[in-house]
Amino acid sequence: MAAVEQGDSAMGIKDLKARMKSGETLVSTFLKTPSVDLIEILSGSGLDFIILDAEHAPFDRMRLDACLAVGRALDFPLLVRVPAGTPDELLKVLDAGAVGVVVPHVDSAEKAQAIARGSRFGKGGRGYAGSTRWAGFATRTMPEVLAQSVEETIVIAQIEEPEGVDAIDGIAGCDGIDGVFVGPADLSVAMGQTDINSAELGAAMKRVGEAAKEHGVAYITWVPGAAKAQEWAQYGFTTYVAGSEHAWMLQGARNVVSEIKG
Repeated sequence: MAAVEQGDSAMGIKDLKARMKSGETLVSTFLKTPSVDLIEILSGSGLDFIILDAEHAPFDRMRLDACLAVGRALDFPLLVRVPAGTPDELLKVLDAGAVGVVVPHVDSAEKAQAIARGSRFGKGGRGYAGSTRWAGFATRTMPEVLAQSVEETIVIAQIEEPEGVDAIDGIAGCDGIDGVFVGPADLSVAMGQTDINSAELGAAMKRVGEAAKEHGVAYITWVPGAAKAQEWAQYGFTTYVAGSEHAWMLQGARNVVSEIKG
C-alpha cells in the first residue's frame, strides 16, 4: 500500500515516543469510525498520530486488526484507547500493531503499575510472541523485538476521577508510564460539574501538569478545537487530542451548507 503524502508535521512510528517525551507539541484525534479508508486519508493530514477509540466506538477485534495493519503499512502511528486496562485488552492491540495504549480511569498508582506491567515484556507482564504483526511475523530475533518494545511502546494513563488527581505523583512517576491524559469531560462529571469550563477542572489540570513535568512524562488532553488548546496551554499540555472525525465531518458539512445557503 502506498502511503498518502504526509503533512509537514507528521513523522513515522519510530519517532513518536521520543517526540512525545521531548515535550514537542503534538496533535492527534480520536477515530471512532472503524474504517481503513479514514486512516489512509488522515495519514496525510499532518496529524502526528491517531487514537482508535475502542472504548466508546464499535471497534471489534477484526476491525482493529485491519486498521492497525494499515497504520503499520503507512508508517503512521496508531494508539488504541482500550475499554479497560486488563492484560488481555492490552495484549491484543499491541500484538496487532498498536504503537501504544491509552487506558481509561487510572485512579491509583497500583492501576498505573498494572497497566505498565501488562504492556511490557517481563515476569508477570505482556506475553511474548515473535510471530505477531507488531513483531514482524517471526522475521526478527528476540533481542530485536524486546528492544523494539523499549524504544516504541507508549503507555498513557487517563486521569478521569478526583482520586486520580490525588494520586498523580504515583501515577506519573510509575516506571513504564509514558504520559498522563486528563479526560476533561469525565473528570468534570466526576467532580459534579456540568461543563469543562470550571475552576475546579483548571486546578486539577494545573496539579496534574506539575506532576507530569516533574516526572518527565507527556501531558495530554482532549480539546474540541484550537481555541480551547490555546486556553489550556497554560497548564503545560504537550499533546492535544482534537475532537474526532465525527465532529470534523459534521462541522465541515455544516460550514458548507451555511456558506451555500447564506
